[in-house]
Amino acid sequence: MPTQPLSQKEIEDRLRELPGWSVEEDRLTRTYELGDHFAATALVIHVAQIQQELNHHSDLTLGYNTVALSVNTHSADDAVTEKDFELAERVEQIAPGHGAT
Repeated sequence: MPTQPLSQKEIEDRLRELPGWSVEEDRLTRTYELGDHFAATALVIHVAQIQQELNHHSDLTLGYNTVALSVNTHSADDAVTEKDFELAERVEQIAPGHGAT
């Protein structure tokens, strides 16, 4: 069964559970700030591991002390789906361990 896009209401309801996340141009997004470049790089590696486990990959942008994620589901016509929120929730669980805010 293919992944279905979430309705605007479903997206808004789910975003209430994920402070710091938003939807921009049909993509679920978040930028984290970290203590330094090494911490940011470590977070990117950890996020990449989660993406492999879920077989669902976001765009990741590594800055000096920032990591930005942007994700939607290509198989659902580039819409936001439950898969995107599952990835976001997993990242939220590990980000504090890297000192991300």
